[in-house]
Amino acid sequence: MSLTQDYYELLGVPRSASEDELKRAYRRLARELHPDANPGDAESEARFKQITVAYETLRDPERRRRYDMFGPEGGRGTGAGGGDTFGFAGGLGDLFDVFFNQGFGSNAPRGGRRQGADAEIVLQVGLKEAVFGARRDVSLKAPVSCTTCAGTGAREGTSASTCPDCRGSGQIQRVRQSILGQMLTATACGRCSGIGEIISSPCPDCRGEGRRLEDRTLTVEIPSGVDDGATLRIAGAGAAALRGGTPGDLYVHLRVEADVRFERSGTDLITTLHLSVAQAALGTEVELDTLDGPYLLSVPAGVQTGQILKVTGHGVPRLRGGRRGDLLVRLFVDTPVKLSKEEDELLRKLAALRGEQVQPPDPGLLSRLRSAFG
Repeated sequence: MSLTQDYYELLGVPRSASEDELKRAYRRLARELHPDANPGDAESEARFKQITVAYETLRDPERRRRYDMFGPEGGRGTGAGGGDTFGFAGGLGDLFDVFFNQGFGSNAPRGGRRQGADAEIVLQVGLKEAVFGARRDVSLKAPVSCTTCAGTGAREGTSASTCPDCRGSGQIQRVRQSILGQMLTATACGRCSGIGEIISSPCPDCRGEGRRLEDRTLTVEIPSGVDDGATLRIAGAGAAALRGGTPGDLYVHLRVEADVRFERSGTDLITTLHLSVAQAALGTEVELDTLDGPYLLSVPAGVQTGQILKVTGHGVPRLRGGRRGDLLVRLFVDTPVKLSKEEDELLRKLAALRGEQVQPPDPGLLSRLRSAFG
């Protein structure tokens, strides 16, 4: 990467970007440019490496400070070195899509301690699950700690040895001459990839990675009252880190499926109830379908289309506790369109009693023919 390229421009963020803004920008670009998504595309792979170097520099406050002062050379003080190159695999079922922070997104601070990649999934849930909460099992294939070597990466009976080049620090320090005088820089050790340890006899099952790709089933606790677009964080449920270290987190993005019976408005639910003219005029009791089960709703006489009746406490609970919202019943009075002779006569009598003007009865085809031909 050219030393004149600006890391902020590579990530498409302003120089004042926060850590979250940097992370979102890197994730978006990484998904687009990752080699797994662009097999054989050398240009995408090169750009992926560029944005990774930029992100790894700017995400570290000290390296970012040095970069802002001295440019790319100043920002290379504590590079990750080698990164987390164990990729995730697919096979996630029909319930969700998955996007993983793979490759260079993992950070390796001094001393070789590593952070596993975070994972993101999208989980579809029903409205009732969102209202009352639920437990859902999801299956995914992801790196887990190797049980054969207990995550060390070394064959049974052996152990990792300290890297002789960096003496376990994971970094090679050099003194460079600059226009400001001598500067001490540190780069990732090429021999141990910044881990600080050498595996001379790797585990045969994980080939020295300390982790293996396996199918896992996780139980996701969906709290009551969640809304569409909510994100749950499950600490430590992401990818296992290379040769031990801290596993990443799993982020579950919830998508609440639409329900044909109810519309959600905050903590309230809205449903529509159709009434006949007689029911609207005289009042009635209707068994209403709610998420809590059948509810006998009393409809007073004289209600109109668009009027709303409230069923208290049958809505959505607040996410952090508190009372539930209400179920709002929106009334719709159906006007009959096909009347029998008797129904027609009864409605005309009612109109006459109320002094209401209506259309005269249809004389019928035979009567119209008689009138036409006298």
